[in-house]
Amino acid sequence: MNQLEHPAISEMNRKGFIGTEETSCGSDYFGFEILAGDEVVEYDGEVILKENLDEYLKELGFSFRKAE
Repeated sequence: MNQLEHPAISEMNRKGFIGTEETSCGSDYFGFEILAGDEVVEYDGEVILKENLDEYLKELGFSFRKAE
């Protein structure tokens, strides 16, 4: 009797990963890779991942604090 292999195992053996390969769209101001679907902010010709926006604003001189 032939043994059947689970489709996910076959895909992993064939491609080395499961699912679709993420498409790189370059890198942000800090050098982090931007993947298709990532949220980005554009300002003055720079592209920044949304998760890095606080750090970028700090570099521009913005300060963060709690309102009193």
